[in-house]
Amino acid sequence: MQDASGAVVAFEHVTKRYPGSDAPAVDNLTLTVPAGEICVLVGPSGCGKTTSMKMVNRLIEPTGGRITIGGEDIMSLPAVELRRRIGYVIQQVGLFPHLTIGENTAVVPKLLRWKADRTRKRTDELLDIVGLDPARYRDRYPNELSGGERQRVGVARALAADPPVMLMDEPFGAVDPIRRDGLQNEFLRLQSRVRKTIIFVTHDVDEAIKMGDRIAILQRGGILAQYDTPAAILANPASEFVERFVGADRGLKRLSMGRVRDLDHIEPVIVRSGEDRAEIRKRLDRSDELTFALLVDDDNRPLGWIDQHDLRGDGPIDPGAATPGAPTVEPESTLRDALSAMLGSSVQLGVVVDERGRVAGLVSVDAIGERLRAPVRGVDGELHEVGEADATS
Repeated sequence: MQDASGAVVAFEHVTKRYPGSDAPAVDNLTLTVPAGEICVLVGPSGCGKTTSMKMVNRLIEPTGGRITIGGEDIMSLPAVELRRRIGYVIQQVGLFPHLTIGENTAVVPKLLRWKADRTRKRTDELLDIVGLDPARYRDRYPNELSGGERQRVGVARALAADPPVMLMDEPFGAVDPIRRDGLQNEFLRLQSRVRKTIIFVTHDVDEAIKMGDRIAILQRGGILAQYDTPAAILANPASEFVERFVGADRGLKRLSMGRVRDLDHIEPVIVRSGEDRAEIRKRLDRSDELTFALLVDDDNRPLGWIDQHDLRGDGPIDPGAATPGAPTVEPESTLRDALSAMLGSSVQLGVVVDERGRVAGLVSVDAIGERLRAPVRGVDGELHEVGEADATS
């Protein structure tokens, strides 16, 4: 079993039956999670998603089938040794109240009998990675931290021994919505660095779409209804159950996955106060896509739009000729947020700005629509066409 980077996790016809129950909790589950990816298990209550996850570290023992990590059968290792190799994050964090934050983070390295210097270095490194200054937080206790801070410590503790696999059981479910969104974003940035193989359980389909490289939708009885990329599931639900579960607004949900940086940018016609109207008209006439020029200040920040009809006549342009309120979007903005901003504007174009608010390009409503209709890639590696109804639903 690998010990520093992500490892492939495979379920092979895995079943779990409890004594006295006629139906299995998990029924013949087969799926493969590639190394370094996040697989989200999602579905209604009682569908077996948490049971499936807990079988990976044998908190629940499988009744049948096989689970492997990096090609190694989990049943070939003692359960305690297996669990020390797998990071585990739960909703209520589960920090030890009598231990400091540093001691909580170091629990597994100490069980593995790491030397004190190595343990201290790893603890400080992880607290820094999850955004908690070691000098400030190392010697504090859990009751001195906010819920979001405790959750970060839980993630740091799960990463402490550099496991190839992490299990996350509704890790952000107990955090308020604003902090939850921030923690999700922070974790995705962290995952881009550490590239662990993660099995993530949630009941929230929007969280599954945001967090998952792949999504396994389970239905009652532990039956796998669909396993694919979020985009492929939203574009082509495999059944009526999946279609109902992801919701009628799945077209808009697809927009939440894309980013402005993914679109081709349009080169704006930039105008500054005092420029000659005739010269501006010439530049605008050369554009095949634009009927508006963009007025900017001396720092290249957008001030408003100037319609081609307002450029008639001669003489310099003045700021009063611009229609204020050009919607600005950042490269990291979701396409859903960008579309919302543009539809509320008199000009259905968004101004892409950098971290200093300077113009970097334009994006259009039409470009977002094209992205929504574009083929999506599934776990089979094939491109799947999106039907018109799916693109607009």
